Amino acid sequence: MPQPPAAATYLSQQTLTVLVPVYDEEESLPQFVVEMDKFLAQTPVPTTVLFINDGSKDGSLALLRDITRQNPVYHFISLSENRGLSTAIKAGIDHCRTTLVGYIDSDIQTTPMDFLQFFEFLPEYDMVNGIRAKRQDTVVKKLSSKIANTVRRTLINDGIEDTGCPLKIMKIEYARRLPLFHGMHRFLGALVQLQGGRVKQLPVRHFPRFAGTAKYNLWNRAWKPLVDTFGFRWIRSRWKNYEIGEQHRPEAHA
Repeated sequence: MPQPPAAATYLSQQTLTVLVPVYDEEESLPQFVVEMDKFLAQTPVPTTVLFINDGSKDGSLALLRDITRQNPVYHFISLSENRGLSTAIKAGIDHCRTTLVGYIDSDIQTTPMDFLQFFEFLPEYDMVNGIRAKRQDTVVKKLSSKIANTVRRTLINDGIEDTGCPLKIMKIEYARRLPLFHGMHRFLGALVQLQGGRVKQLPVRHFPRFAGTAKYNLWNRAWKPLVDTFGFRWIRSRWKNYEIGEQHRPEAHA
């Protein structure tokens, strides 16, 4: 996809790690790699895929070992036990060595090909967040998400339309400063904004689940986000930023 001149110049200096949290997704992983390979063939920046195995109890970890042995652009880390999506994302960020960090789920309900439309906005914006158009979810999942998003927007008014969309790219300097707390993944856009960053939102495609079962229910899609939103309000009320006005840091001599 051709990029505007400013974007092309910016992207020539960037590298990307795509984080892929995995929890019991052995049925989806082979097809996920097929879809990710299509993106890797077209990405305008050098890209690494980092799987974060979040204590899977099925055959996901064995599959990840095979995938990463076969292709050097695929890497993985494996948490010693299931710690939840926020921790998996933060662990992935902590292991990034690139200038940009992306995030996508392994259930193939979104496609990595939609990342291609994100790149042209990265010189101007510090995070690009997807908005799932025509969601292919159950009625319960749609309703609970709508309630949670409405409550969250009412309480924190961050302007993020679809905070749960698993398709994002952000600049690493903003990702590094994300605090780890329960439910952090629901507030990535708001946390970037707290740092003074700008967030662009774009419609992305959404598909029915390829295989396996969703890990969410009405409890963790409605009540837990409400509790986490009050936690975020507490963090926001105490958040501090700083800028360096002047510095002198002579290099150490051997």
